[in-house]
Amino acid sequence: MVYDPQKHDRRSIRLQGYDYSQAGAYFVTICTQNRACLFGEITGGKMILNDAGRMVEKWYHELSNKFPDIRCDEYVVMPDHFHCIVVNVGLRSGTEGECARGEYTSDERTRGEHAGSPLPGVVQWFKTMTTNGYIRGVKQWGWPRFDGKLWQRNYWDHIVRNENDLRRIRKYIIDNPAKWGMGRDKNRGGRTLR
Repeated sequence: MVYDPQKHDRRSIRLQGYDYSQAGAYFVTICTQNRACLFGEITGGKMILNDAGRMVEKWYHELSNKFPDIRCDEYVVMPDHFHCIVVNVGLRSGTEGECARGEYTSDERTRGEHAGSPLPGVVQWFKTMTTNGYIRGVKQWGWPRFDGKLWQRNYWDHIVRNENDLRRIRKYIIDNPAKWGMGRDKNRGGRTLR
């Protein structure tokens, strides 16, 4: 296939001119291809992870081992998407990764000595590792096959602005399973924050 810039021009949905490697907190949503429900089910307003969902959860917790400047905050694996807060604390000498909610200070979240891991690289690594893990699950344990790709090509992000924004997003993530199915046809995955 010949490259045609009119047909193949991929536009970034990232904020133009923003340095995604700088210290800060980012709310990220990643959806499965074709919104396939592969990671478990909602029962009684709670997310019940299957083996694939636990695999996604495992790789989220591995982020800080791969990227020493990344901290994991609130997250939820949903049947067909994943919400999380990724915090880049900036590169510091002697920093070791820990993936635990609240294991950083406001100062760490808002500035670092050096720019660190760019968010697109962090998300790409996560998508690669979870895709490889899912493929292993299909081959070894008979997990349902996915159509072409596990994840949609892009992802949605929101730069967390302040403590109130962070609290609101954490609550949204925690409440997400209980709201599953409400207005789902209008807002698949429900990432509207009000």
